Amino acid sequence: MADQEWYDEAAGPLVRPYAITRGRIPTEAAMDVATQVMAIRGRQDPVGLTPEHQAILELCQRPLSVAEVAAYVKVPLAVVRVLCTDLVERGDVIVRSPSQSAKAPDRQLLQAVLHGLNNL
Repeated sequence: MADQEWYDEAAGPLVRPYAITRGRIPTEAAMDVATQVMAIRGRQDPVGLTPEHQAILELCQRPLSVAEVAAYVKVPLAVVRVLCTDLVERGDVIVRSPSQSAKAPDRQLLQAVLHGLNNL
């Protein structure tokens, strides 16, 4: 019984998030759920990568958000943040925070637009 894997018929093999991250927690405060992750082509060396790292590299051939990666890899967001940080440190992926939300136009501009519309 000791050599049998934990297995759930619906979920497949069970691996605890703690085991995937080796007990590490996310340290990259700037990497939120909307942060875009993209693999750098030709930079991936599979040595030392877990299956989850490799899955992220395969998925991120086009930019994906951290939340999308977590959904596709089927691991918690915190785990994806740790794994993406590993890949950034290795130089295998780049991450980019979503652009700042646009600043609301000032009141004077809005008044000018309203005045122009009223004159139509």
